[in-house]
Amino acid sequence: MSPSTHKRFNTRAGRAFDVLNVLLLTGVGVLAILPFVYVLAGSFATELEITTRPFFLWPEEFTTTSYESILSSDVILRAFVTTVAVTVVGTLIQLALTVLMAYPLSKVDLPGRRTVLSLVVFTMVFSAGMIPTFLVVKDLGLLDTYWALILPAAINPFSLIIIKNFFQQLPNELEESAKIDGANELQVLRHVVIPLSKPVLATFALFYAVGIWNDYLSPLLYLSDTGKWTLQMILRQVTAAASLSADELNSDVPPPAQGIKFAVVIIATIPVLLAYPFLQKHFAKGMLIGSVKG
Repeated sequence: MSPSTHKRFNTRAGRAFDVLNVLLLTGVGVLAILPFVYVLAGSFATELEITTRPFFLWPEEFTTTSYESILSSDVILRAFVTTVAVTVVGTLIQLALTVLMAYPLSKVDLPGRRTVLSLVVFTMVFSAGMIPTFLVVKDLGLLDTYWALILPAAINPFSLIIIKNFFQQLPNELEESAKIDGANELQVLRHVVIPLSKPVLATFALFYAVGIWNDYLSPLLYLSDTGKWTLQMILRQVTAAASLSADELNSDVPPPAQGIKFAVVIIATIPVLLAYPFLQKHFAKGMLIGSVKG
């Protein structure tokens, strides 16, 4: 920052602007986190407190009845394991297909490149719609299978274009040196392009994972077997119903009517929050610059 710029921001108006920014962002952050804190507190509160206190951030009496009902429920545990498996496999498949399509499209001399890119952009503006997509999934024999939750949205056009543009910015000298050493295109992609693209790949891997984890419309449309339901479908049923009995949950512990809803929301949210710190380090820029200078 130049001395003149520093002097401009060090004025009374500049300091007032900084204070207003901090206050505004702090307020937005508090408003964003308050609902989660309320749900977390409600998951540990008694049924009487939930029904009598309209809003609270700390329960007067802690209880783990809601979580005991969840942990003793075969339905919720099976849905949780199913959701984790579908999310992991789906993210890997969607990211792999996106990379395999983005890499050749990053080559400006690829025959038919403009036509393919035009079709990709077209799908961003005009989508097939719910009914045609359902008919395609049905004709492919994917109904009531987990592939119906992964393959219809295997390649996101927006993610494809961003990753393609990132690949185009990589220095051609790195790929040419690898080809001189005898590497083919797949080897260049695996050993040169992908290691240099960890920030953008980690970012879109998180986007793909969150999208699959939070998706409830696809299981609702394509899965008729309730035994294959994901956690989001269970969450939808729990929040939509007035209460769930112990028989419906296959649980030995009678669930509280409202506390179980809060607990399931927390169970469905925590995994995403835990996964974010492991991917956060890849969001920082500078890996490419360091590799090129080295």
